[in-house]
Amino acid sequence: MSTVDGTTAFFAKADKYLMGTGVPYSPLVITKAKGTRLYDADNRSILDFTSGQMSSLLGHSHPEIVEVVRQYVAQLDHLLSNMITYPVVDLAERLARFLPPPLEKSFFLNTGSESIEAAIKIAKCYTGKFEVVAFAASYHGLTQGAGSATYTAGRRKGGPCMPGQLAFPAPYAYRSPFRKPDGSYDWETEMDFGWSMIDRQSVGSLAAFVMEPILSTGGILDLPKGYLKRMTEECRKRGILIIMDEAQTSVGRTGKMFAFEHDEIVPDILVLSKTLGCGLPLASVSTTAEIADGCKEAGFLWLTTHLNDPLTAAVGNKVLEIVERDNTCQRAAVRGAQLREGLIKLQQKYWCIGDIRGRGLLQGIEIIADTKTRAPGPDLGQAVSDRAMALGLSCNVVNLPGMGGVFRIAPPVTVTTDEIEEGLAILDEAFAYVLKAWTI
Repeated sequence: MSTVDGTTAFFAKADKYLMGTGVPYSPLVITKAKGTRLYDADNRSILDFTSGQMSSLLGHSHPEIVEVVRQYVAQLDHLLSNMITYPVVDLAERLARFLPPPLEKSFFLNTGSESIEAAIKIAKCYTGKFEVVAFAASYHGLTQGAGSATYTAGRRKGGPCMPGQLAFPAPYAYRSPFRKPDGSYDWETEMDFGWSMIDRQSVGSLAAFVMEPILSTGGILDLPKGYLKRMTEECRKRGILIIMDEAQTSVGRTGKMFAFEHDEIVPDILVLSKTLGCGLPLASVSTTAEIADGCKEAGFLWLTTHLNDPLTAAVGNKVLEIVERDNTCQRAAVRGAQLREGLIKLQQKYWCIGDIRGRGLLQGIEIIADTKTRAPGPDLGQAVSDRAMALGLSCNVVNLPGMGGVFRIAPPVTVTTDEIEEGLAILDEAFAYVLKAWTI
Protein backbone atom coordinates (compact mmCIF):
# COMPACT_ATOMS: atom_id res chain seq x y z
CA MET A 1 0.00 0.00 0.00
CA SER A 2 1.38 3.43 -0.93
CA THR A 3 1.77 6.15 1.67
CA VAL A 4 -1.07 8.12 0.08
CA ASP A 5 -3.37 5.10 0.21
CA GLY A 6 -2.28 4.38 3.78
CA THR A 7 -3.00 7.95 4.85
CA THR A 8 -6.42 7.85 3.18
CA ALA A 9 -7.24 4.60 4.99
CA PHE A 10 -5.97 6.06 8.28
CA PHE A 11 -8.28 9.09 8.11
CA ALA A 12 -11.20 6.92 7.02
CA LYS A 13 -10.67 4.84 10.17
CA ALA A 14 -10.34 8.02 12.25
CA ASP A 15 -13.63 9.38 10.88
CA LYS A 16 -15.36 6.10 11.68
CA TYR A 17 -14.14 5.62 15.24
CA LEU A 18 -13.14 9.02 16.63
CA MET A 19 -15.72 11.53 17.78
CA GLY A 20 -14.96 15.05 16.63
CA THR A 21 -14.37 17.65 19.35
CA GLY A 22 -14.67 20.78 17.24
CA VAL A 23 -10.96 20.84 16.34
CA PRO A 24 -10.29 19.91 12.70
CA TYR A 25 -7.62 17.27 12.14
CA SER A 26 -4.24 18.19 10.70
CA PRO A 27 -3.85 16.67 7.22
CA LEU A 28 -0.51 15.18 8.29
CA VAL A 29 0.04 11.94 10.19
CA ILE A 30 2.99 12.48 12.51
CA THR A 31 4.85 9.27 13.30
CA LYS A 32 7.84 10.58 15.27
CA ALA A 33 8.90 13.67 17.21
CA LYS A 34 12.49 14.37 18.23
CA GLY A 35 13.98 17.60 19.52
CA THR A 36 12.57 20.48 17.51
CA ARG A 37 11.47 18.20 14.65
CA LEU A 38 8.34 16.29 13.72
CA TYR A 39 8.33 13.51 11.13
CA ASP A 40 5.35 12.45 9.05
CA ALA A 41 4.46 9.11 7.49
CA ASP A 42 6.85 9.88 4.61
CA ASN A 43 9.63 10.62 7.13
CA ARG A 44 9.52 14.27 6.06
CA SER A 45 11.12 16.60 8.62
CA ILE A 46 8.93 19.44 9.93
CA LEU A 47 10.33 22.16 12.20
CA ASP A 48 8.03 22.50 15.21
CA PHE A 49 7.42 26.14 16.12
CA THR A 50 4.51 25.35 18.45
CA SER A 51 6.29 23.00 20.91
CA GLY A 52 3.59 20.40 20.38
CA GLN A 53 0.52 21.85 22.06
CA MET A 54 2.67 24.71 23.45
CA SER A 55 4.05 22.19 25.94
CA SER A 56 7.31 20.53 24.82
CA LEU A 57 9.49 23.24 26.33
CA LEU A 58 12.74 21.27 26.05
CA GLY A 59 11.86 19.70 22.72
CA HIS A 60 10.39 16.30 22.00
CA SER A 61 11.82 13.13 23.55
CA HIS A 62 14.52 14.93 25.52
CA PRO A 63 16.92 12.11 26.50
CA GLU A 64 16.95 12.97 30.21
CA ILE A 65 13.15 13.12 30.31
CA VAL A 66 12.94 9.81 28.45
CA GLU A 67 15.23 8.21 31.03
CA VAL A 68 13.15 9.52 33.96
CA VAL A 69 9.95 8.19 32.38
CA ARG A 70 11.59 4.81 31.73
CA GLN A 71 12.80 4.60 35.33
CA TYR A 72 9.52 5.54 37.00
CA VAL A 73 7.26 3.53 34.70
CA ALA A 74 9.25 0.52 35.85
CA GLN A 75 9.60 1.57 39.47
CA LEU A 76 6.94 3.94 40.80
CA ASP A 77 4.20 5.02 38.41
CA HIS A 78 0.89 5.51 40.25
CA LEU A 79 -0.49 5.07 43.77
CA LEU A 80 -3.44 5.92 45.94
CA SER A 81 -3.82 9.69 45.93
CA ASN A 82 -3.05 9.97 49.67
CA MET A 83 0.32 8.23 49.28
CA ILE A 84 2.85 11.01 48.81
CA THR A 85 6.25 10.01 47.47
CA TYR A 86 9.80 11.31 47.24
CA PRO A 87 9.38 12.63 43.65
CA VAL A 88 6.31 14.64 44.70
CA VAL A 89 7.97 16.22 47.73
CA ASP A 90 11.19 16.80 45.77
CA LEU A 91 9.26 18.62 43.03
CA ALA A 92 7.38 20.74 45.58
CA GLU A 93 10.68 21.66 47.25
CA ARG A 94 12.44 22.50 43.98
CA LEU A 95 9.48 24.54 42.74
CA ALA A 96 9.41 26.47 46.02
CA ARG A 97 13.01 27.55 45.41
CA PHE A 98 11.88 29.30 42.23
CA LEU A 99 8.69 30.77 43.66
CA PRO A 100 8.85 34.31 45.06
CA PRO A 101 7.72 34.66 48.71
CA PRO A 102 5.16 34.17 50.08
CA LEU A 103 4.27 31.47 47.52
CA GLU A 104 5.51 28.16 48.90
CA LYS A 105 2.76 25.53 49.08
CA SER A 106 1.99 23.36 46.02
CA PHE A 107 0.17 20.26 44.86
CA PHE A 108 0.17 18.55 41.49
CA LEU A 109 -2.51 17.61 38.97
CA ASN A 110 -2.73 16.74 35.27
CA THR A 111 -4.02 19.54 33.10
CA GLY A 112 -4.40 23.28 32.90
CA SER A 113 -8.19 23.10 33.08
CA GLU A 114 -8.07 20.92 36.18
CA SER A 115 -5.57 23.18 37.93
CA ILE A 116 -7.66 26.28 37.16
CA GLU A 117 -10.69 24.51 38.62
CA ALA A 118 -8.70 23.80 41.79
CA ALA A 119 -7.41 27.38 41.99
CA ILE A 120 -10.91 28.81 41.67
CA LYS A 121 -12.14 26.51 44.41
CA ILE A 122 -9.23 27.58 46.63
CA ALA A 123 -10.18 31.24 46.10
CA LYS A 124 -13.82 30.56 46.89
CA CYS A 125 -13.00 28.51 49.99
CA TYR A 126 -10.54 31.06 51.34
CA THR A 127 -12.60 34.19 50.68
CA GLY A 128 -16.05 32.73 51.21
CA LYS A 129 -17.09 34.54 48.02
CA PHE A 130 -18.04 33.28 44.56
CA GLU A 131 -17.58 35.90 41.82
CA VAL A 132 -14.74 35.33 39.33
CA VAL A 133 -13.38 37.93 36.91
CA ALA A 134 -11.47 37.11 33.72
CA PHE A 135 -10.29 38.97 30.62
CA ALA A 136 -12.63 39.16 27.63
CA ALA A 137 -9.91 37.45 25.54
CA SER A 138 -9.25 34.76 28.12
CA TYR A 139 -8.73 31.05 27.62
CA HIS A 140 -8.35 28.99 30.80
CA GLY A 141 -9.86 25.67 29.71
CA LEU A 142 -13.26 24.22 28.93
CA THR A 143 -14.28 22.37 32.09
CA GLN A 144 -17.12 23.98 34.01
CA GLY A 145 -15.32 26.55 36.18
CA ALA A 146 -12.42 27.14 33.81
CA GLY A 147 -14.79 27.29 30.85
CA SER A 148 -16.98 29.82 32.64
CA ALA A 149 -13.88 32.04 32.98
CA THR A 150 -13.05 31.58 29.27
CA TYR A 151 -14.42 34.16 26.85
CA THR A 152 -12.56 33.44 23.59
CA ALA A 153 -14.22 30.13 22.70
CA GLY A 154 -16.40 27.27 23.85
CA ARG A 155 -19.21 29.24 25.49
CA ARG A 156 -21.96 28.11 23.13
CA LYS A 157 -24.18 25.04 23.63
CA GLY A 158 -22.77 24.17 27.03
CA GLY A 159 -25.64 25.25 29.22
CA PRO A 160 -25.45 27.79 32.06
CA CYS A 161 -22.04 28.98 33.18
CA MET A 162 -21.04 29.08 36.84
CA PRO A 163 -22.76 31.92 38.71
CA GLY A 164 -20.78 35.11 39.25
CA GLN A 165 -18.70 35.22 36.07
CA LEU A 166 -17.62 38.74 35.06
CA ALA A 167 -15.65 39.77 31.95
CA PHE A 168 -12.97 42.50 32.02
CA PRO A 169 -11.78 44.34 28.86
CA ALA A 170 -8.72 42.56 27.49
CA PRO A 171 -5.63 44.77 27.07
CA TYR A 172 -5.48 44.55 23.28
CA ALA A 173 -3.20 47.46 22.37
CA TYR A 174 -3.45 46.95 18.61
CA ARG A 175 -7.26 47.09 18.52
CA SER A 176 -8.39 48.84 21.69
CA PRO A 177 -10.69 51.85 21.16
CA PHE A 178 -9.11 53.56 24.19
CA ARG A 179 -6.59 56.06 22.80
CA LYS A 180 -4.70 59.11 24.03
CA PRO A 181 -4.72 62.30 21.92
CA ASP A 182 -1.50 61.20 20.22
CA GLY A 183 -3.11 57.90 19.21
CA SER A 184 -1.18 55.72 21.66
CA TYR A 185 -2.92 53.05 23.71
CA ASP A 186 -4.60 54.44 26.84
CA TRP A 187 -4.66 51.32 29.01
CA GLU A 188 -5.08 53.31 32.24
CA THR A 189 -8.45 54.71 31.13
CA GLU A 190 -9.45 51.34 29.76
CA MET A 191 -8.65 49.72 33.11
CA ASP A 192 -10.67 52.38 34.96
CA PHE A 193 -13.58 51.65 32.64
CA GLY A 194 -13.21 47.91 33.20
CA TRP A 195 -13.26 48.24 36.97
CA SER A 196 -16.23 50.60 36.84
CA MET A 197 -18.16 47.90 34.98
CA ILE A 198 -17.07 45.19 37.43
CA ASP A 199 -18.03 47.33 40.41
CA ARG A 200 -21.48 47.91 38.92
CA GLN A 201 -22.08 44.25 38.10
CA SER A 202 -20.69 42.68 41.26
CA VAL A 203 -23.09 41.66 43.99
CA GLY A 204 -20.33 42.18 46.55
CA SER A 205 -18.85 38.69 46.41
CA LEU A 206 -15.65 39.10 44.38
CA ALA A 207 -13.38 36.12 45.02
CA ALA A 208 -10.75 36.04 42.28
CA PHE A 209 -9.42 37.50 39.05
CA VAL A 210 -8.07 34.75 36.78
CA MET A 211 -5.51 36.09 34.31
CA GLU A 212 -2.56 35.26 32.09
CA PRO A 213 0.52 37.54 32.11
CA ILE A 214 0.46 37.18 28.31
CA LEU A 215 -2.92 36.20 26.90
CA SER A 216 -1.83 33.39 24.62
CA THR A 217 -4.81 31.76 22.90
CA GLY A 218 -6.46 35.19 23.04
CA GLY A 219 -3.88 36.49 20.56
CA ILE A 220 -0.48 36.80 22.31
CA LEU A 221 -1.60 39.95 24.09
CA ASP A 222 1.45 41.20 25.96
CA LEU A 223 0.44 43.47 28.84
CA PRO A 224 1.74 47.06 28.81
CA LYS A 225 4.47 48.02 31.26
CA GLY A 226 2.90 48.76 34.63
CA TYR A 227 -0.37 47.03 33.79
CA LEU A 228 0.00 44.07 36.15
CA LYS A 229 1.22 46.25 38.99
CA ARG A 230 -1.80 48.54 38.69
CA MET A 231 -4.10 45.54 38.29
CA THR A 232 -2.68 44.03 41.48
CA GLU A 233 -3.38 47.25 43.36
CA GLU A 234 -6.99 47.34 42.16
CA CYS A 235 -7.53 43.71 43.15
CA ARG A 236 -6.05 44.32 46.60
CA LYS A 237 -8.41 47.28 47.13
CA ARG A 238 -11.35 44.95 46.57
CA GLY A 239 -10.02 41.94 48.48
CA ILE A 240 -9.79 39.88 45.27
CA LEU A 241 -7.28 37.05 44.99
CA ILE A 242 -5.14 36.99 41.85
CA ILE A 243 -4.94 33.60 40.12
CA MET A 244 -2.10 33.68 37.60
CA ASP A 245 -2.46 31.13 34.80
CA GLU A 246 1.02 30.47 33.40
CA ALA A 247 0.24 27.37 31.39
CA GLN A 248 2.10 28.63 28.33
CA THR A 249 4.34 31.38 29.71
CA SER A 250 6.21 29.75 32.61
CA VAL A 251 9.41 27.77 33.21
CA GLY A 252 11.60 30.18 31.27
CA ARG A 253 9.78 30.57 27.96
CA THR A 254 9.51 34.38 28.15
CA GLY A 255 13.03 34.96 29.49
CA LYS A 256 12.00 34.74 33.16
CA MET A 257 11.09 31.65 35.15
CA PHE A 258 7.56 33.07 35.46
CA ALA A 259 6.22 35.76 33.14
CA PHE A 260 4.67 37.74 36.02
CA GLU A 261 8.23 38.45 37.21
CA HIS A 262 8.66 40.89 34.32
CA ASP A 263 6.31 43.21 36.24
CA GLU A 264 7.59 42.49 39.75
CA ILE A 265 4.28 41.36 41.21
CA VAL A 266 3.38 38.17 43.07
CA PRO A 267 -0.01 36.49 42.58
CA ASP A 268 -1.94 34.82 45.39
CA ILE A 269 -2.29 31.57 43.47
CA LEU A 270 -0.03 30.42 40.64
CA VAL A 271 -1.11 27.74 38.19
CA LEU A 272 1.38 25.96 35.93
CA SER A 273 0.80 23.21 33.37
CA LYS A 274 1.98 22.48 29.78
CA THR A 275 5.65 23.60 30.07
CA LEU A 276 6.13 22.08 33.54
CA GLY A 277 5.60 18.55 32.21
CA CYS A 278 7.43 19.12 28.91
CA GLY A 279 4.58 17.43 27.05
CA LEU A 280 3.53 15.01 29.79
CA PRO A 281 0.28 15.65 31.74
CA LEU A 282 1.51 17.62 34.74
CA ALA A 283 0.12 20.77 36.34
CA SER A 284 0.70 22.54 39.64
CA VAL A 285 -1.21 24.84 41.95
CA SER A 286 0.89 26.99 44.29
CA THR A 287 -0.19 29.43 46.97
CA THR A 288 0.79 30.97 50.30
CA ALA A 289 0.87 29.28 53.69
CA GLU A 290 -1.82 31.70 54.87
CA ILE A 291 -4.21 30.76 52.07
CA ALA A 292 -3.39 27.06 52.47
CA ASP A 293 -4.17 27.26 56.20
CA GLY A 294 -7.40 29.16 55.54
CA CYS A 295 -8.52 26.52 53.04
CA LYS A 296 -7.74 23.76 55.52
CA GLU A 297 -9.93 25.44 58.11
CA ALA A 298 -12.69 25.85 55.52
CA GLY A 299 -12.61 22.15 54.69
CA PHE A 300 -11.10 22.44 51.21
CA LEU A 301 -11.17 19.13 49.31
CA TRP A 302 -9.50 18.30 46.01
CA LEU A 303 -9.21 14.61 45.25
CA THR A 304 -8.54 13.16 41.80
CA THR A 305 -7.22 9.86 40.50
CA HIS A 306 -3.88 11.35 39.50
CA LEU A 307 -3.34 13.81 42.36
CA ASN A 308 0.41 14.01 43.14
CA ASP A 309 1.35 11.15 40.80
CA PRO A 310 5.01 10.16 41.27
CA LEU A 311 5.87 9.53 37.61
CA THR A 312 4.88 12.94 36.27
CA ALA A 313 6.26 14.62 39.41
CA ALA A 314 9.64 13.05 38.69
CA VAL A 315 9.45 14.44 35.15
CA GLY A 316 8.59 17.93 36.42
CA ASN A 317 11.50 17.79 38.85
CA LYS A 318 13.87 16.89 36.01
CA VAL A 319 12.44 19.69 33.82
CA LEU A 320 13.14 22.29 36.52
CA GLU A 321 16.60 20.83 37.09
CA ILE A 322 17.45 21.15 33.38
CA VAL A 323 15.98 24.64 33.13
CA GLU A 324 18.13 25.84 36.02
CA ARG A 325 21.28 23.96 35.00
CA ASP A 326 21.18 25.01 31.34
CA ASN A 327 20.30 28.66 32.01
CA THR A 328 17.15 28.27 29.98
CA CYS A 329 15.69 31.67 30.86
CA GLN A 330 18.67 33.47 29.37
CA ARG A 331 18.63 31.16 26.36
CA ALA A 332 14.95 31.94 25.73
CA ALA A 333 15.65 35.67 26.00
CA VAL A 334 18.51 35.51 23.46
CA ARG A 335 16.73 33.24 20.97
CA GLY A 336 13.56 35.26 21.47
CA ALA A 337 15.36 38.48 20.55
CA GLN A 338 16.66 36.80 17.39
CA LEU A 339 13.16 35.58 16.54
CA ARG A 340 11.61 38.98 17.22
CA GLU A 341 14.15 40.76 15.02
CA GLY A 342 13.41 38.37 12.16
CA LEU A 343 9.65 38.78 12.55
CA ILE A 344 9.96 42.57 12.47
CA LYS A 345 11.87 42.27 9.19
CA LEU A 346 9.01 40.18 7.80
CA GLN A 347 6.54 42.83 8.99
CA GLN A 348 8.46 45.49 7.09
CA LYS A 349 8.34 43.30 3.99
CA TYR A 350 4.72 42.10 4.01
CA TRP A 351 1.79 44.52 4.35
CA CYS A 352 -0.52 41.88 5.85
CA ILE A 353 1.52 41.64 9.07
CA GLY A 354 -0.29 44.18 11.22
CA ASP A 355 1.41 43.64 14.55
CA ILE A 356 4.27 41.75 16.21
CA ARG A 357 4.08 41.15 19.95
CA GLY A 358 5.15 38.84 22.75
CA ARG A 359 8.16 38.06 24.93
CA GLY A 360 11.05 35.64 24.64
CA LEU A 361 10.11 32.51 22.72
CA LEU A 362 6.40 33.31 22.75
CA GLN A 363 5.81 35.68 19.85
CA GLY A 364 2.65 36.64 17.98
CA ILE A 365 2.05 37.78 14.39
CA GLU A 366 -1.33 39.38 13.71
CA ILE A 367 -2.51 39.10 10.11
CA ILE A 368 -4.75 41.78 8.61
CA ALA A 369 -6.62 41.96 5.30
CA ASP A 370 -6.51 45.76 4.91
CA THR A 371 -3.84 48.21 6.08
CA LYS A 372 -6.23 51.15 6.42
CA THR A 373 -9.05 49.50 8.33
CA ARG A 374 -6.94 46.79 9.97
CA ALA A 375 -9.70 44.36 9.06
CA PRO A 376 -8.88 40.90 10.41
CA GLY A 377 -7.30 38.48 7.94
CA PRO A 378 -7.99 35.00 9.34
CA ASP A 379 -8.30 33.36 5.90
CA LEU A 380 -5.03 34.91 4.79
CA GLY A 381 -3.36 33.78 8.02
CA GLN A 382 -4.65 30.23 7.58
CA ALA A 383 -3.35 30.15 4.01
CA VAL A 384 0.12 31.21 5.21
CA SER A 385 0.01 28.59 7.97
CA ASP A 386 -0.97 25.87 5.47
CA ARG A 387 1.78 26.88 3.06
CA ALA A 388 4.37 26.96 5.86
CA MET A 389 3.39 23.43 6.84
CA ALA A 390 3.78 22.30 3.24
CA LEU A 391 7.27 23.83 3.28
CA GLY A 392 8.20 22.08 6.53
CA LEU A 393 7.23 24.45 9.38
CA SER A 394 4.49 23.85 11.94
CA CYS A 395 3.22 27.22 13.16
CA ASN A 396 -0.17 27.58 14.80
CA VAL A 397 -2.57 30.33 13.76
CA VAL A 398 -5.46 31.21 16.07
CA ASN A 399 -8.63 32.44 14.38
CA LEU A 400 -11.06 33.82 16.94
CA PRO A 401 -13.82 36.46 16.75
CA GLY A 402 -12.64 40.06 17.14
CA MET A 403 -9.08 39.55 15.98
CA GLY A 404 -7.11 38.76 12.87
CA GLY A 405 -5.44 35.45 12.32
CA VAL A 406 -2.74 35.46 15.00
CA PHE A 407 0.24 33.15 14.76
CA ARG A 408 1.57 31.81 18.05
CA ILE A 409 5.28 31.28 17.44
CA ALA A 410 6.65 29.22 20.32
CA PRO A 411 9.50 26.85 19.42
CA PRO A 412 11.12 24.74 22.16
CA VAL A 413 13.71 26.69 24.16
CA THR A 414 16.29 24.21 22.86
CA VAL A 415 15.88 25.69 19.36
CA THR A 416 19.18 26.68 17.75
CA THR A 417 20.19 29.91 16.02
CA ASP A 418 20.17 28.12 12.68
CA GLU A 419 16.70 26.67 13.32
CA ILE A 420 15.32 30.13 14.10
CA GLU A 421 16.71 31.34 10.78
CA GLU A 422 15.30 28.27 9.02
CA GLY A 423 11.84 28.92 10.44
CA LEU A 424 11.98 32.61 9.48
CA ALA A 425 13.05 31.71 5.96
CA ILE A 426 10.11 29.32 5.58
CA LEU A 427 7.71 31.98 6.86
CA ASP A 428 9.21 34.44 4.38
CA GLU A 429 8.62 32.00 1.52
CA ALA A 430 5.10 31.19 2.73
CA PHE A 431 4.07 34.86 2.93
CA ALA A 432 5.53 35.57 -0.52
CA TYR A 433 3.73 32.60 -2.08
CA VAL A 434 0.34 33.32 -0.51
CA LEU A 435 0.35 37.06 -1.17
CA LYS A 436 1.29 36.48 -4.80
CA ALA A 437 -1.66 34.12 -5.22
CA TRP A 438 -3.90 36.47 -3.21
CA THR A 439 -3.43 39.35 -5.64
CA ILE A 440 -3.98 37.32 -8.82
